[in-house]
Amino acid sequence: MTTMVTDRTSAPQPASRGSEIRRHELAAFLRSRRERITPEQVGLPRGARRRTPGLRREEVAQLSAVGVTWYTWLEQARDIQVSVQVLDALARTLMLDASERAHLFQLAGATDPTPAASCPSVTPALRALLRQLEPVPACVQNSRYDILAYNRTYGRLLCDLDAIPAEDRNCMLLVYTNKDWQSSVVSLEETQRLMAARLRASLAGHLGEPAWKMLLKRLETESPNFREHWERYEVVGTRSKTKEFLNAHVGHLKVEHTDLWLGPEHGARMVTYTPADEETRERLERLHALALADATAAV
Repeated sequence: MTTMVTDRTSAPQPASRGSEIRRHELAAFLRSRRERITPEQVGLPRGARRRTPGLRREEVAQLSAVGVTWYTWLEQARDIQVSVQVLDALARTLMLDASERAHLFQLAGATDPTPAASCPSVTPALRALLRQLEPVPACVQNSRYDILAYNRTYGRLLCDLDAIPAEDRNCMLLVYTNKDWQSSVVSLEETQRLMAARLRASLAGHLGEPAWKMLLKRLETESPNFREHWERYEVVGTRSKTKEFLNAHVGHLKVEHTDLWLGPEHGARMVTYTPADEETRERLERLHALALADATAAV
């Protein structure tokens, strides 16, 4: 059952001319994006009586889990407040690319909390270190499991990470919603439960933060398994362990997972997967060679 999101509005307050212009620009932008999306692109039947180009307002509202009246007001440039969670849902429904998504948040006067393709905290030296670790798969994650940077071997370890939009490169989202990632994880159910428990432990230090609320809402909306695991209220701290993956290109891999913390607080960390046996080492070298060949061909 989809939970409808409504934003409470109060009596209109005097607004600056700049705010009014921005609201009208936002309304026009939303309409233009809505009209270019066909029903077939979002899994809806076209129907014989459809006259509206693209999607109807009520379809966008339903797909984004927001109230129809509220979304209509948004396209009418009404003076209403828009949460980052709603903006994120609209961006995904309307299939916005990175530039369009940034434009949407700017028009709404909001800051997009989702990590972009580049993160200021990931320095050139840190990226160089990731490359030096190859063929060992390695990446940089924050406490919310956003993948901020990764080397070429990690980019082919569980799926083709380069093909995933930057805002979707989150281990929680991938393990619960991405079929390629899921098929690469041995003991998927156990892994999902453990990650949900680790996420709940991390959440205690970030209650109320928009990016965390946005991630949780998306997981709860898109994954019944996550909702079930989340409602267990299990909590597990971080720890290193042996993991097994079934890579689509080189087969079974057995690795040692290690977290290397990049600061005094348990925030950003470098995650490495060291081969646990010689067979895995040889397979990781093959996977690295494959990733390197793909990167060379793409140039």
